[in-house]
Amino acid sequence: MAGRAAEPEVIWARPERTGRGPRPAYTRADIAAAAVRIADAEGLDAVSMRRVAAELGCGTMSLYNYVPRKEDLYELMVDAVGAEHEIREPSGDWRADMLRNAEETRAIMRRHTWVPRLMTGVYGFSPNTLRYLEHCLACLEPLDVPHSTKMELIALVNGVVTTYTANEIATAERTRSMPWSAEEENAVRMAYLGSQVAGGAYPRLAAAFAEASGPIDLEAVFRRALERVLDAFDPGPRPAGGSVPDRP
Repeated sequence: MAGRAAEPEVIWARPERTGRGPRPAYTRADIAAAAVRIADAEGLDAVSMRRVAAELGCGTMSLYNYVPRKEDLYELMVDAVGAEHEIREPSGDWRADMLRNAEETRAIMRRHTWVPRLMTGVYGFSPNTLRYLEHCLACLEPLDVPHSTKMELIALVNGVVTTYTANEIATAERTRSMPWSAEEENAVRMAYLGSQVAGGAYPRLAAAFAEASGPIDLEAVFRRALERVLDAFDPGPRPAGGSVPDRP
């Protein structure tokens, strides 16, 4: 297949233009943008080399001259949306900065709901990913721990954001596919749950549910999860009132 590498390679180490001949008709940015448009509109499963080629108005085989593998296409897509991170000057409050970064990552994933499916270490070497990691390390400069520990902190924060947002997206997609409202289904499920807990077979669950007062504040749960990750790396006392930055 044209352009396909016989050995493992990183797409970023491959020249955009391969071989001699006329100037390429497309850039990697063009290809990534086309793939992102398709994924945003129809989901990740709709993205294929053939579909992207059609979006660009070129032949499928010619696209392989730019992107050897579909996995490389995914890497271009992840890098493209990574450009949406706003790289701000660190405030000096590493907790506030990391919470803000987490909220921004969550917002990007909500705009591009296919992103959580591609959040693996394989795509951690792209230009915009490296730019974001460098920014996070700059935000963590005041934290007196080794750089390896800071990298663990960043990974854990991103893990919480990815897992939580992926669940949000899956729940929303399921809700859209149901012939009834989420409120109607939740009422039926809570009624069933109440009947099971009331029987006495699950005393600890009964005690836990008895402590709950009204609907769960999912935004507060998300923030607490992030705060607890940061707490595990914080060697000193927290500032009065905690670090609660404005949302992006």
